[in-house]
Amino acid sequence: MRLDRDGHLVVADSGTRAIVRINLKTRERTILVDRFEGKRFNSPNDLVIAADGAIYFTDPPYGLSEADASPLRELDFNGVYRLAPDGRLGLIDGSRFRPNGIALSPDERTLYLALSDPKLPHLMAYTLDANGVPTEARLFHDMQAQADQGLPGLPDGVKTDRHGTVFATGPGGVHICTPDGTLLGIVATGKAIANCCIGENGRSLFLASSDRLCRVRLKRAA
Repeated sequence: MRLDRDGHLVVADSGTRAIVRINLKTRERTILVDRFEGKRFNSPNDLVIAADGAIYFTDPPYGLSEADASPLRELDFNGVYRLAPDGRLGLIDGSRFRPNGIALSPDERTLYLALSDPKLPHLMAYTLDANGVPTEARLFHDMQAQADQGLPGLPDGVKTDRHGTVFATGPGGVHICTPDGTLLGIVATGKAIANCCIGENGRSLFLASSDRLCRVRLKRAA
């Protein structure tokens, strides 16, 4: 869930299989998009909103009880999309097994994508042009070493701070990387972390797992 520039709540609604906007004053609910080329999405999972209103989102099959084998599935891939401010929908990448968390760099020239793939536990980076359209993809951070150690979790949620530091959940906890992909360290949690976010004026990192919400104080305001 994210707030757009008008203060509306925009949701990757896995149950409805759509990107939904909710007016928090009237509670009016509007489906922004629920299909690609006439076929229903699998189950939109995460999204991020650019300054111009464009919405980037992922569509893995986690909301379907049988995942890829679900008879309700209409698309034969798990996509990453961009919904332009004018309502046009574009497919960014349809080649990933489990696209999950998604985030933008502060200058909005890089799009980060977490892959919840046991065989490829990667954090990808897509270079965006001046129009917010991807021009190339690269491996930003490989979490295979931590996965090989048997540490719990897979790449899932990802956030960036005002300095461009990347906070990405993955095997072992939350991986913290510089904008060039250098691993600074890992907030070790001992269990899988699903998502994270920055709050309290950049002074705290919040972590969410299956059964708890945690806070880590940051030395530098993020």
